[in-house]
Parts: sequence; structure tokens; C-alpha cells
Amino acid sequence: MKEIKELFPFLAVPKKIVVTMHQKPDPDAMGSALGLYHYLKLKGHDVKVISPTNWADFLKWMPGCETVFDFESQRSMCIEIMNQAEIFFCLDFNHFSRTRFMESILKDLSCIKVLIDHHREPQTEVFDYGVSDIAKSSTAEMVYDFIVDNEGKSLINKDIAENLYAGVMSDTGSFRFSSTTASVHLMVAELKGFGFEHAKIHTALFDNFMENRLRFIGHVLSHRMEVLYEYNTAIIAIPKADILKYHIRTGDTEGLVNYPLSIKGIEMAALLIDRDEERKWSFRSKETFDCNSFARKYFQGGGHYNAAGGRSSDSVEENVIQFKKALKEFLSKQQPI
Repeated sequence: MKEIKELFPFLAVPKKIVVTMHQKPDPDAMGSALGLYHYLKLKGHDVKVISPTNWADFLKWMPGCETVFDFESQRSMCIEIMNQAEIFFCLDFNHFSRTRFMESILKDLSCIKVLIDHHREPQTEVFDYGVSDIAKSSTAEMVYDFIVDNEGKSLINKDIAENLYAGVMSDTGSFRFSSTTASVHLMVAELKGFGFEHAKIHTALFDNFMENRLRFIGHVLSHRMEVLYEYNTAIIAIPKADILKYHIRTGDTEGLVNYPLSIKGIEMAALLIDRDEERKWSFRSKETFDCNSFARKYFQGGGHYNAAGGRSSDSVEENVIQFKKALKEFLSKQQPI
């Protein structure tokens, strides 16, 4: 994978460009994709954004979100767009498998493939150009850097600023995570100059749910959370019956994995959700538990040191048993958390 700056000469003339992100995009994935979309459009390129799956309702306010294609529901059209691409930007994921059913098509494309991402252990051999930096707070911050390095700062407008702000604000936990460096604050100060209202963006992302979600959270914290004090860990395991009972939709479980970390002494939290085709894991930790290594070793996943995901085809009950065994084994080989 060549340095992303070597791509800049190819962007000097209009190209057919596709931007994509990981499945079930979060604010950073959607915000970075749409921020890049608006910038490349202003540069004169023919740009399309494709999401591997549908996305949460709380992302639909984002400028340009109405133009995004959903691969699962618009498969034929998306494949046609993908086959016409000259440059394909892959944002906020480190492995083609994170694009779900798009993976096999991505592998076969002959166009230039570009990575912009901040997750560990990227699949660098499949990308022609790119940047992977785990020290970055978010992919939105990296898209901002890309724009500035490409001498495009003068093209940043309110639409770009709102999308990138939403991404970095969300991925830094409203600027409380350790990844919130001085460069993040400098970037936000620059973006604020374009006149968006940051309070409205926070409300749109975090205070924009239906009543059923709050009742669902109360239910799972009361009945589905198990605290393993001997391992400084808490696990929430949610069966499909709960998802159906409370009419939970895409995005409604966003942030739920973080709740147990507010318990004194808890260093690691795990969330297991029963989806139709597989069980999905989310892992979060404070300082000393390596979620990325744990997810990669035991649950076909990965991500960041303090935030990662995984998956399994086993039942919820089998996953819980496996998790407890894996946790005991993993911690026995690590320094105590």
C-alpha cells in the first residue's frame, strides 16, 4: 500500500469515485464518508456513496445522507456503480469482510482502492494507496487531514464541517476519550468557523430515539447484565426475543456496551446481541484490557485497543459460556487488569 499522498495527482482531473464504509455505519463511518463525498464533488469528481447495509435513523439528518445507496436493498444498482468506479475509497474499516456482502465484489474490482482508517492490523495488501493510523481519534479526523494535505481546506463548507464534526465527536465519546488530542480540538475549532450548531448535532445523534429504546435499555440492564467482579468485567447478553419485544431497530443498541463501564471497578464490558444470521459482539475497556487482541483471538473480530467487535454463529448461551472461558484464559496470560 503506497502513501495516500501519492494518490493526489490522480485527483487532479475528474474521476468516477465510490466511497464506502463498514456495515451498519456509525456516525464516524457515515460522517467521514459524507465529508469526503462533498469535498470530492466540489473538486469536480463524479462521486457515489454506498453503505453495505442500512443505517440508523439518527444519521439521516447528515448533509448528503439522502444520496447514499444501500447495497442490501439496491444491490444491482450498487454493483453497476462499483464496476464503473475508477477510484474506490474505503473508510473506517480495515478488512474487506467489514463490508459484508460487498466483500467478494470489492476483491474483484480492478480500480484503484484507497484506505483511510484508524483500526489495528489493516489488510494493507488489498489497497493501492492509503493511510492507517491507530493514534487518530476517528476516520473523520483523518478525512480532514486528507483534505488539508490535498490543499483543499479552502473548499471546506458547512456540509463538510457538520459531517466531520459528527464523526469526531461521536468517536471521541464527546471528546472525553484519550484519543482526543490537541489536533482534534484544533480541527473542531476550524470546523466551528463554518457556523454549524454543535448542540443540535449532539441532540440529533444522542437524544433522538423512541421511548421503546429507553425501556429496552432498562430491561437489559436489569435482566441481561451479569457482573463478573472477579474479572472486573460485565457482560450483557441480549436474546432475539428482547429485540422483537421492544421493536429494536438499527442503531437502537448504539452505546449500550458502555453502560457497565460506569460501575466502579469494572474495566471491561461486553455486549452480545442475537441477530438473525449470527451473534454480534461489542467489547469496550478502560485502560489495560486489549479488546482488539481478545476479539481477534476468540470471536473473529478486532478493532481498537479499548474498543472492538466480533461475531459468532453459536447460540447466545454457547457464546456466554465461551466468553467466560476465553476471559479467564486471556487474563491468565496478561497482567492483571
